[in-house]
Amino acid sequence: MATLVTTVTEVLRYRGKIGQWSWVLHRVAGLGTLLFLIIHVIDTSWVYFAPAMYEEAIRIYQTPLFTLGEFILVACVVYHAFNGVRIIIFDFRPAWWEHQARAAQIVFLATIVVLVPTFILMAQHVVEFYGGGPIDPQIAPVVENVVIPFGGGMVVALLAGVALSAVVGAVTGNKGTPGPLLSQRSRLDQVMWSFMRLSGLALVPLALGHLAIMHVIEGVFAINASGTGSAADFVAARWVFIGWRIYDVLLLALALIHGFNGLRYVINDYTHNPTVRRGLNWTAFVACVAIIIVGAISLIGGVPGM
Repeated sequence: MATLVTTVTEVLRYRGKIGQWSWVLHRVAGLGTLLFLIIHVIDTSWVYFAPAMYEEAIRIYQTPLFTLGEFILVACVVYHAFNGVRIIIFDFRPAWWEHQARAAQIVFLATIVVLVPTFILMAQHVVEFYGGGPIDPQIAPVVENVVIPFGGGMVVALLAGVALSAVVGAVTGNKGTPGPLLSQRSRLDQVMWSFMRLSGLALVPLALGHLAIMHVIEGVFAINASGTGSAADFVAARWVFIGWRIYDVLLLALALIHGFNGLRYVINDYTHNPTVRRGLNWTAFVACVAIIIVGAISLIGGVPGM
């Protein structure tokens, strides 16, 4: 915690270096995207496990608070994707490192250039849906159905992981996972370093394509406004084509593993206690596997009765 506080305070004091802000925004955008992805995969799985709950989830997505969050999500994904490409290029072309500052400026400019028309198109969907009348914030449904269950579940999972790590340490005498040492990088770290670069490149068209279709071209408000107005019908019409299921499977697996491995980096950077670090890493691993399984089952099972 002390390291995290120090990072935040030093970032606010740091002036004039675009590389620092690129690093901070890349992590914040990545973690924000992962948080939404976790919620999104779980609620989308309800179309198979609990269709009525899925309908309610879509209605919550169409509340003003989530509408604002949708704009933030798109900004996070676009910036994280562009900056990720910059990181990959300089990782494989170290001779170009002297151009880091200029490249970071280009990333910021490209992000703005893409977001301006994107936000205009998204705003058109928002205006059409709300009709220009008074807007009810509808904060209570979001808190009751999203913040409390998902936030509470995450806290319980994290505490359980740390507690299990402590029990294992007490029984085996193994205190926990040591801090990362660049001179002793494990085989896993080498593999995951390569995976992050390759998956990052693959996710650029996958993730941006998904955002373009679901948040810009059609929009969240169209999900339960087609045909009978059922959100499940919308998903069924999409998943009837095997190509869309393959697309979603690739996006699901690559994005979750990429995101949770990024979370692992953050955990290792800011958690000094070996026992706590091991527990949080265990929790992240189990959560990643569990969410992939849940998402895969729903993708394979499809929409019941359709």
